[in-house]
Amino acid sequence: MSTVNFEEIKTKFINADLDEKIRIYTTTEGLSVNEFRELLKYYPIQHLSKLEKALG
Repeated sequence: MSTVNFEEIKTKFINADLDEKIRIYTTTEGLSVNEFRELLKYYPIQHLSKLEKALG
């Protein structure tokens, strides 16, 4: 089992397009609540409903 490298995930998330941001956010395991919150800082708030829908 590999360890989660948050800084690497964050960099990928920041540079990703919207669909890739959603994929990363919904499929990445092993992050803390604070790490998920950190990712949300880099998510375009106007598309939040799309992320909410993907989360189910």
